[in-house]
Amino acid sequence: LAALLVTYVVGRSIAPAAITFCAVFVATLVAWPFVVAGQDIPPSDPPWTWFLVSVVTASSIMFLPLVWQMAWTIFVPVLFGITRLAQAGFAVDFWWPTLLDVSFAIILGGVFVTLGWMFRSIADNVDESRRTAVETYTAAAVTEAAENERVAVAALMHDSVLAALIASERAQTPREQGLAVAMAQEALTRLANAESDAGLGSDAPRRFATLVEEVERGARGLGVDLVVERAYSHDAPELPGRAANALILAAMQAIANSIEHAGGIGLTVSARQEPDTQRLHLEVQDLGDGFDLDTVPDDRLGIRGSIIARVAAVGGTVHITSDSNGTLVRLTWQGARA
Repeated sequence: LAALLVTYVVGRSIAPAAITFCAVFVATLVAWPFVVAGQDIPPSDPPWTWFLVSVVTASSIMFLPLVWQMAWTIFVPVLFGITRLAQAGFAVDFWWPTLLDVSFAIILGGVFVTLGWMFRSIADNVDESRRTAVETYTAAAVTEAAENERVAVAALMHDSVLAALIASERAQTPREQGLAVAMAQEALTRLANAESDAGLGSDAPRRFATLVEEVERGARGLGVDLVVERAYSHDAPELPGRAANALILAAMQAIANSIEHAGGIGLTVSARQEPDTQRLHLEVQDLGDGFDLDTVPDDRLGIRGSIIARVAAVGGTVHITSDSNGTLVRLTWQGARA
């Protein structure tokens, strides 16, 4: 019994110890009538083996299936009763006390078996729920990663590859041809770095003013010499590097769309900060004929992929208004709240 308790405490070799304990106890019960033969034992004084009957039935939980646990819970008390009566020579005075002892042992053993079954069922249900939750989370994470990768690759193909091909097809002057070559080189570089996300750059914080300057340089690369209208404080909140890059690329796509579809008529870009807040806006506006976003085919990625999805992926928002008087694309980043 002491060895069995030690295995319970350390949590090792529990089943072998329980099997050994049960086997030794059954052998003790079988030998008991022969060991105490001839002794005068009163009917109301049960032997010490009776106090271990419930321990033996409870130990069966450690190594027997449920059906055999129930059988063992009946077998051991009945065996105790038989050996108890055999010890007394099956005297009539021993029948009633022994029957009470056997009944109590069976009931108590049944309680132990029921508790063991209940706790195991609860543990199995918890494990199954946890396994299902992990599988569901893993599947959702894989799906989200695949969708993000699809959006990123689609935006990359649209921004770099298709733009370079269109520029090459339309290039007429040496300057336009040189610009097309530069765009093709950039597209090849971004494709080579796509898997490692090198095109997104570092996530180190970047100043809003730096972002605005890069938009101006990018616009000049598209042949548009514009100056961004600035309306923000010198201590405007910094943006995470990936968010800043996403806003730059989205703004450049909006500028490219304006040049391609509206001829760049009335093209202006403004950068502003809402008063007394951490919210930053980067707006691209033109005076073209406008368009209806709902009628744009899903496979056209210039707006949905390269602007809306790209900004949403880094926690920003996009608001687009367009009518016959022109188009406004507003990119918004909400900084940390004070």
